Amino acid sequence: MTGPESEELPLRRAVCPGSFDPVTNGHLDIIARASKLYDVVHVAVMINKSKQGLFTVDERIDLLRQTTEEYGNVQVEAFHGLLVDFCKQRDIPAIVKGLRAVSDFDYELQMAQMNNGLSGVETLFVPTNPTYSFLSSSLVKEVAAWGGDVSHLVPPLVLEALAERLGRK
Repeated sequence: MTGPESEELPLRRAVCPGSFDPVTNGHLDIIARASKLYDVVHVAVMINKSKQGLFTVDERIDLLRQTTEEYGNVQVEAFHGLLVDFCKQRDIPAIVKGLRAVSDFDYELQMAQMNNGLSGVETLFVPTNPTYSFLSSSLVKEVAAWGGDVSHLVPPLVLEALAERLGRK
């Protein structure tokens, strides 16, 4: 074949960034939905050297890889610095972000406008499933630290890792 039919279409790529400390069912909902819309979804685990997380970056990457392997088109890796640089290095034109509430929108809109102004990368906002509209990693850690049941908020693998880390096995 010759002509346009023989040319391969470029892969549609997007990134879902975050700290994922730990990954929650809300995160996985957004990643799963993005994986249906894009050929490749990069999950970028933010490295913030000034913050001490509950899980190391390597542990978060491992938990994400295990909990997203069923999608088949998700790649998990760490990033440090500007997200737009991560996107440029990998030829990723879109950032996918979940929005839980209006308060998320105010901050995320500013970030989206800055990222677009810096590099032309677009941000797509996905409304969070109402089941997870209150959910955050910080809340999961706090409830788990006090012995509360978070089994409906995180995958079983993450629940096990939380219990082990918090000494609740």
